[in-house]
Amino acid sequence: MTDPAHVFSGLIEAFNRHAWPATRQAGERLLTIAPDHPMVCYMTGIAAMELGDMTRALDLLYKATQIEPGRPDFATQYAKALALVRLMRDARLAADRAMALNPTDPGNLDTLGVVFTQTHAHDLAARMFRRATELVPRHAPYRFNLATALVAEGDIDEAERQLEASIAIDPRYWKAHLTLAQLRKQTPSSNHLERLEPLLAQHGHVAEAQTYLHMAMAKEYEDLGDFPNAFRHFTHGKAAGKNERGYSIDDDEAIFRALENVYPLQDAKPGSTTREPIFIVGMPRTGTTLLERILSSHPDVYSAGELQNFAMAYKYAAQSPTPTLLDPETIGLAHRVDWQHLGETYLSSTRPATGNRPHFIDKLPHNFLFVGFIAQALPHAKIVCLRRDPVDTCLSNFRQLFAATAPYYGYSFDLLDTGRYYVMFDRLMAHWRKAFPGRVLEVQYESLVDNQEAISRELLAFCELPWDDACLRFEDNPAPVNTASAVQVRAPVYRTAMKRWKKYEPQLGELLALLRDAGIAVD
Repeated sequence: MTDPAHVFSGLIEAFNRHAWPATRQAGERLLTIAPDHPMVCYMTGIAAMELGDMTRALDLLYKATQIEPGRPDFATQYAKALALVRLMRDARLAADRAMALNPTDPGNLDTLGVVFTQTHAHDLAARMFRRATELVPRHAPYRFNLATALVAEGDIDEAERQLEASIAIDPRYWKAHLTLAQLRKQTPSSNHLERLEPLLAQHGHVAEAQTYLHMAMAKEYEDLGDFPNAFRHFTHGKAAGKNERGYSIDDDEAIFRALENVYPLQDAKPGSTTREPIFIVGMPRTGTTLLERILSSHPDVYSAGELQNFAMAYKYAAQSPTPTLLDPETIGLAHRVDWQHLGETYLSSTRPATGNRPHFIDKLPHNFLFVGFIAQALPHAKIVCLRRDPVDTCLSNFRQLFAATAPYYGYSFDLLDTGRYYVMFDRLMAHWRKAFPGRVLEVQYESLVDNQEAISRELLAFCELPWDDACLRFEDNPAPVNTASAVQVRAPVYRTAMKRWKKYEPQLGELLALLRDAGIAVD
């Protein structure tokens, strides 16, 4: 029989090398003879998490925290695992416990910062990231993470300093270049093109560099009014990203078909009685954050941010065994769902952030896919869909580099795929209108910009909220913003985003033809 001490030595060696299969194998062997060894539980749990076996990871990491509750590293990794499976209420509580243990390891502090960001606690995230940078001041990722938390908090000047520090430490920390370009409008006298161009020439063979540098240059050329160059860089940047993702529009087409076929459900029982949630849905980059800021300026409304909670709650309620969050098989299991339990599970999952005001906003744009399920599980929830000029919508999605870990945005790496996706979105919203008449208020972005007070009054009336003048001064709303619009929504309503596509019209011929052929009005 192999000496357990030798296996334990191999476990530590594999763990330190991040050799996760070997760590998992050694750890599982040791657990058969020492099931309550906290370090074995911890290291094996980390390996399971890295390998995607989240059920085993959660069991082992929870066990480690129970055996040694005073270890901040154990509590931190358990919080991370909970966040990965979108159990955000539990993740926040675990992160709070880890923070109370006064962690001093910069890696743990950084991980806690990420969990606090994901749970919408941006002030705590900034505190964790700042402590990490103080301990290791010359580590670019810590500086970058601190900058993103500062952007969410509205401290743009300090965010800019941290991004410049990150780039100074490591010019190849590519994502910092794009975030810096997006932080302000660039001008002929103040831009970063002289730094970006030689970096791209030197590192253009690296896929990640291509994606971030091309997208950063596209943003800066657009700010300078050079739209042909901007579009060229958008195209190159997105092409590099598409090659890395292996996306096919066929997968999304199958999801949309399944959603259209599942309703009406037969013999569906009533859902939860709560009136708290307000869902803001729609295609991304259509002004959903503007709408959220207007609504969350009301004293009775709290913005919980972009939550994946409903999708995860539905996945569990449907008892779907598939690895992806949403797929035709998961949709087809809707008949299994206890709708009242789903609604209550979703509501519980938003705690403790919600519940302190009468209403909260869930602003995940792609919840438009779940409108039917939301309507069944939360029959008194309000659902608001923001619509925008179709071509502006497609262009804005193509111009944005969404988070690599986000589950819905594969289409955005190709302009024509984006057009096809928009057509499916438009068709699905028509389906929801027919299946659930009166449940969704559709707001046109252009109307909101042109008639802010009138549309805001209509919006509040739909949400059964009394009028409050603070909704007209949303730019004064101090709540954090953790979306691509974090900078823009701190200014009053502006018109410059309307008909932006006209500046790119010579490059958009194929997209315009695709939309027109699908019966989408383009003017």
